Amino acid sequence: MASTVTGCEDGDRMRLGGAEYGAALEETMEILRCWAREGRTDGWYKSLSEEPRAKRHDVHYRGPVISLLLGDACRRDSQGPQPMLSAIVILKATGRPAEQFFELANGAPFHRTAADWTWEQERARVFARYREG
Repeated sequence: MASTVTGCEDGDRMRLGGAEYGAALEETMEILRCWAREGRTDGWYKSLSEEPRAKRHDVHYRGPVISLLLGDACRRDSQGPQPMLSAIVILKATGRPAEQFFELANGAPFHRTAADWTWEQERARVFARYREG
């Protein structure tokens, strides 16, 4: 049975594994791929949450759903060695991804644990992957 995730502030509700979550995930992935093809370096969490919201997917940029969507987008887009699609999503205040990105990067299936690994390199790999086709 799918669980319900409730976000903060606006009470976004979505059943994980449900049709609405699946549609929001597809939309999120398309947005990220578009941003990657464009080489966007201003892909903020808030901007990412506004685009699916326009299509009636209630995803708040500070809620738990956005983190779940980004994690699932990475896992669906990459089985480990390919660049992590969500590396292009950043916090406006810091210009870096949220801590959840780094936690995801360190875990399975990505294992970005090399001492010289940086998210900037990962972001560059995402841009290169989507420019190529």
